[in-house]
Amino acid sequence: MSAMDMQHIPPGRKTRVTLVALCATLMLAGAIPSFAQNGSVEPDQPLAWPSIGSEQKPWARWWWMGSAVDTANLRLNLEALSAAGIGGVEVTPIYGVSGEEHRFIDFFTPEWNRMLRFAAGVARGLGMQLDMPPGSGWRTGGPFVSPENANMSLVIDVDTVKGGQVWQRASGEARLEAATALAEGGQRSDLRQRISTDGAIAWTAPDAEWIVISAESRPSGEKVKRPGPGGAGYTIDPFSAASVDAFFEAFDVRTGEIAPGTVRAWFHDSFEYTGDGSVDLFETFHRLRGYDLADHLPALAGYGDPDEVARVKSDYRETLSDMLRANFLDRFTAWAHRRGGISRNQAHGSPGNLLDIYAASDIPETEVFGPLGGADSDPLISKFASSAAHVSGRPLVSAETGTWLEEHFTVSLDLLKQVVDQLFVSGVNHVLYHGTTYSPRDAAWPGWLFYASSQVNPRNPIWRDLPALNAYIARTQAVLQSGRPSNDVLLYWPVYDNWHDPDGLRMSFAIHNPRWFHAKPVSGVARTLWESGYGFDYVSDRQVSTLEADAAGRIAAPGATYQTIVVPQTTHMPLETMQALIELAEAGATVILDGGLPSDVPGLADLAERRAQFRALLVPLRFETVSEDVREARRGRGRILTGNSLSALLGAAGVRREALVDHEGLRFIRRARTGGYDYFISHAGSAPFDGWLPLAVPASAAGLMDPATGRTGLAQVRGEGGETAEVYVQLQPGASIIVRTFDAPIDAPAWRYIRPDGPPVELAGTWNVTFLEGGPELPLPFDTDTPASWTDAGGEAERFAGTARYTLRFDAPGDAESYLLDLGRVAESARVRLNGRDLGTLFARPFQVETGPLKPTGNVLEIDVTNLAANRIRDLDRRQVPWKIFHDINFVNLDYKPFDASDWPVRPSGLLGPVTLTPLR
Repeated sequence: MSAMDMQHIPPGRKTRVTLVALCATLMLAGAIPSFAQNGSVEPDQPLAWPSIGSEQKPWARWWWMGSAVDTANLRLNLEALSAAGIGGVEVTPIYGVSGEEHRFIDFFTPEWNRMLRFAAGVARGLGMQLDMPPGSGWRTGGPFVSPENANMSLVIDVDTVKGGQVWQRASGEARLEAATALAEGGQRSDLRQRISTDGAIAWTAPDAEWIVISAESRPSGEKVKRPGPGGAGYTIDPFSAASVDAFFEAFDVRTGEIAPGTVRAWFHDSFEYTGDGSVDLFETFHRLRGYDLADHLPALAGYGDPDEVARVKSDYRETLSDMLRANFLDRFTAWAHRRGGISRNQAHGSPGNLLDIYAASDIPETEVFGPLGGADSDPLISKFASSAAHVSGRPLVSAETGTWLEEHFTVSLDLLKQVVDQLFVSGVNHVLYHGTTYSPRDAAWPGWLFYASSQVNPRNPIWRDLPALNAYIARTQAVLQSGRPSNDVLLYWPVYDNWHDPDGLRMSFAIHNPRWFHAKPVSGVARTLWESGYGFDYVSDRQVSTLEADAAGRIAAPGATYQTIVVPQTTHMPLETMQALIELAEAGATVILDGGLPSDVPGLADLAERRAQFRALLVPLRFETVSEDVREARRGRGRILTGNSLSALLGAAGVRREALVDHEGLRFIRRARTGGYDYFISHAGSAPFDGWLPLAVPASAAGLMDPATGRTGLAQVRGEGGETAEVYVQLQPGASIIVRTFDAPIDAPAWRYIRPDGPPVELAGTWNVTFLEGGPELPLPFDTDTPASWTDAGGEAERFAGTARYTLRFDAPGDAESYLLDLGRVAESARVRLNGRDLGTLFARPFQVETGPLKPTGNVLEIDVTNLAANRIRDLDRRQVPWKIFHDINFVNLDYKPFDASDWPVRPSGLLGPVTLTPLR
């Protein structure tokens, strides 16, 4: 340890110079490799990485096109995935490849089951695990789903009938649930009693002009989307227990050869069913809501007083949510457990309360769809899945990662890291790439491909340096999967204010352009919490009923503890929820009503009585002014705060914010563990951060852990022993760090900070560029005076996708003990060696690494740069090579139009520089 390292240790900190410390220093200089991916370090080290297994590594959705798989290629594919650091796969059979029909294996056949068992056995031998959906493609269904169990639509028709005319419906596939006739003068006739046992009806209108409103349960005709051979068929009715049970029973019969435990998690994809009804709807509605929906058919159709219309539709939407959870998700999870596995579910897109639907599975899963920063990649939406997990006590939160992140073959490792970091700070700790397509060895480049993936597969050049990104993800997820959530605020989601809407019928909560969230007050509160540094989780009405206040006044949920609950401006709140909030306050908790009290209850049944009870709950609340922005009502041991300044209310509740977010681009998530806290901090800004980072928790010591390299060390800390502390951190744009705090002093090697000892010096000389691997052909080597795109060489280099080595011989620009090597712009990742020593793989910004000491003369720098596949794909399309050979959707771009890269410009590739050395002291 250098003298400079020693002087950065705060006074009084005990530190020992050990073999571990020496190895850490040598590792920084590139003399030995960083910690292995399994995190194997001295077990007594307080800064040791948690152990890394299959669930800590990233996973991949593994598309089986046409299920055209064989044992030899299954093994090759899985070995490649494992070698790259993939911890598991989700097998999803989909449509096939033209010309490969002779290889297709029908789903639900003994041969398909044998292939899955073989793949699972190979995966297990490689230390991997395997998931799959209960079906092919997506939307649960298949060839054995009968019409009576198929997806259903609720069809409401409005017909005009004059006196003397006959209004009728014949029996058929549609089931007439209810019919009501209304006359201009206010007359009304309920026609249900006229429906025959076979579902037919005929009614002669009396004198007057009538409208007849009818409701039918009608098969939607919806089928499995993008199925593979043998998997096509109707989709189930997810609101019907009978339909769901029949499906799983039939599935079990056809897959009985797949032993329990073969599949880790059974997966249900995003809710893309179009059905909005069920044969059980009217009966279930009456049981759950307490009145007959048929009696209010005009309101369901949008006729009458707008408030009554909204209330009936709110009850209808709540009923769909309850049916979806009880009849599908609860059954799905119970079935997965019977099959010796667990459940994994994407709730988004469903008409249910997202928080309850996510929480009904063992692994809630979100997704980021489309370019980062777009309308479909909002971290506040991703937090619905992580909130459900945190509140309900689910240890894993997964994310479908990289779906349409950019155009095909243009997604870099740096871009993947950016989206992964955003998912991490939003609470995700189990990344699944979307995705990897099985390709046999004899498939021509670029292999078999899925239309909406980031093409994370061995044919893509980025695969060469993917292990470095995967190691980064594994280290980070090992930390984020340990400990427990440590958010301070619960944010109530007023879903009834969404449901209380007179327009439309079914209401779906999709991640795509989520106006259901952004158009409501809760969105502004969530964004304020996010941008102000308050860690929070959303909470549903059902989850509020599970909360308790502990002796210290904290709010305990099944999976985490919070300091307060915030209710945003809310109009419609169930009586039971308001009662639960008041009881929390009486037990010692602090409840915040941002913007005032809710004003009404949702729904129609017993409305007058429920309104009276609701108002009776609020009458005893006597608010007194505490400050200009805060009013307080004492209840038992606790209190209810209200006002129009959220920051003032949170301050009055004693909630500290994480002021680190005041620095542009810094984002975080915090987790608690015995003896301290772990922060994952990502820098998405544009300017370097070099200074003291404030933490909202006390710390007697803190360590820094770099998940990109495995490097760890004791950080500089000030404010030890107080209620808060500050940690000295250096972060370049694009970088991330884990800060681990400790309640007591620890004994560990010091963190090596970067201390420049002079200006950067640009490396000059002749760069030799040699092509190492890739295709379609290796270009000829060339020399260049400055780092430059290899495409500048023209010819074969313009269409090359792969790796080239940039080699420079240079003399040391001084006598510093170490230098910071900055590669400048890299297109797109680089492995760096200096004088035969491996300095590491730079897969994302910042493209910097410390060199250690240089020789006075004759230093040899080798930088192996890997580009994207874009230029090679461009060449294929310019030459009209037929590589788009897939059934079904073949092959589309980001806008779902036919993919054509022939007019793309040549993309810069290689080391673009400038390459500099900065002396360090």
